[in-house]
Amino acid sequence: MSLPRDSATEDIKYYKRDFWSTENLKFSTPHYRMRKSARIVNKIAQHTACELLDVGCGPATLRRLIRGDISYHGVDIAIQEPAPYLLEYDFLETPISFNDMSFDIVLAQGVFEYIGAFQDQKFAEISRLLKADGHFVVSYVNFDHRARKIYWPYSNVQSLSEFRDSLAAHFRIERYFPTSHNWNHSEPNRPYLQAVQLPMTLSVPVLSRYLAVEYFFICSRA
Repeated sequence: MSLPRDSATEDIKYYKRDFWSTENLKFSTPHYRMRKSARIVNKIAQHTACELLDVGCGPATLRRLIRGDISYHGVDIAIQEPAPYLLEYDFLETPISFNDMSFDIVLAQGVFEYIGAFQDQKFAEISRLLKADGHFVVSYVNFDHRARKIYWPYSNVQSLSEFRDSLAAHFRIERYFPTSHNWNHSEPNRPYLQAVQLPMTLSVPVLSRYLAVEYFFICSRA
């Protein structure tokens, strides 16, 4: 069942810095989805120097996976190690921004499941950060999975079509595809399965609807 994004925000529980300062540590080692997002970012950049904003960057692990000519910036509610390229603030209470900069690429992976009633507002803020030819890369869990598993802190559970329609109101969706396919609702952990699925950027008719673990959407300004 979808949570009503237009309901009063106080009816939805949002986790704050005390939760995320511990939770973020789980992502210090690159996981499957982060490695795939790095591949996507590197491909979009096309060996051209560019500016990247990582929304919900956690311990900024992605910075180690992208090419050196991509200038990395990150924002998060709980920054583990302060650095000039990182800003700490609660972007549910403050508009998403980084020192009035605009960006070639904005990435939000594993973020919008926790956004609750702020989804449309945050899409609008990210849209304003993109340069004219910029791209927004966002991941979202496939809650239509055959064995749907919902992590207890999620505040924004909806069908893929609902998420896509909301995204399309603010961006032009260029393409979207599964992060991976798995019988269970979790990213693959076996090395050979990861090796096969990391480079895949295609949806499979019927199969993806029920076995896609998450999706990546690649968007440009509307």
